[in-house]
Amino acid sequence: MSKIFVIHENNAWVEPLREAFAELNLSFEEWFLDEGVLDFSTAPPDGVFYNRMSASSHTRGHRYGPEYTAAVLAWLESYDRRIINDSRALRLEVSKIAQYAALRRYGIRTPRTLAAVGADRIVQAAREMPAPFVTKHNRAGKGLGVHLFHDIASLEKYVASPQFEQSVDGITLIQEYIQAPEPCITRSEFIGGKFLYAVRVDTSQGFELCPADVCQIGDLACPVGGETAPARPRFDVIPNFDIPELERYRRFMADHGIGITGIESIVNARGERYTYDVNTNTNYNGEAEQRAGLYGMRTIAAYLGRESGQLAEHEPASQAA
Repeated sequence: MSKIFVIHENNAWVEPLREAFAELNLSFEEWFLDEGVLDFSTAPPDGVFYNRMSASSHTRGHRYGPEYTAAVLAWLESYDRRIINDSRALRLEVSKIAQYAALRRYGIRTPRTLAAVGADRIVQAAREMPAPFVTKHNRAGKGLGVHLFHDIASLEKYVASPQFEQSVDGITLIQEYIQAPEPCITRSEFIGGKFLYAVRVDTSQGFELCPADVCQIGDLACPVGGETAPARPRFDVIPNFDIPELERYRRFMADHGIGITGIESIVNARGERYTYDVNTNTNYNGEAEQRAGLYGMRTIAAYLGRESGQLAEHEPASQAA
């Protein structure tokens, strides 16, 4: 039996997991990796390490959280510790270009994307992309930096304005705009490499799509759009969801050290599915889960409990309300 260690930089996002650990009486410890000192001459403790470091950590003042986490993961891996979402997963978390390159190897369709560094190069790259198109940050999270443009002139005006948002890694993506029949995307959730459920996310209020409950109550680090509520819930679990990409997602995860993730995709008017984001610090929407009777953080806690030997291998994840 060993302890569970949770690596993260956002207390609010971990609170539902703390509650799930308490319900299952699991022993755990949090490593808040915004800064610190790492002694490579010492061995890490025994245990199961769940990495939840976020690409959006810089928006909360934790600019070097991912870099420090990469060092910690290298240390843990040198001692063969059990890691959920290891250094390979972290590399994908902080780079959409790395995500797309990896996804393509599994026959997973991604939007046409150009990467540019420098304001002039962003405009130059956009001239190669038919309008409308979107810009986004290579390292972002929560849909930060996503903007839709219908012509080059609008982009030029934006890039030259004080409102221009530079990606924290300096790389801006120019991407084809996938026009869906309805304003929604799909987020497929996996825990322990197994599909849990898919959630329909309404995008009519914007692209910042953090599903965490804390993000739904005016958290300034994760706004959700306008004040007018959509006619249907913004997050809604899809019953009996099954697409060919699920098996490809599973193989992709297994080969890249990913145990827990949410993978976002969108379908165009021709029924073609494009995958455009992999979130290895995935969050869940409490209201949507309550309606469906499925609970992501409880499932994660039970999975980690079994991995650490604190729960019997056959014990199912609690899905009771």
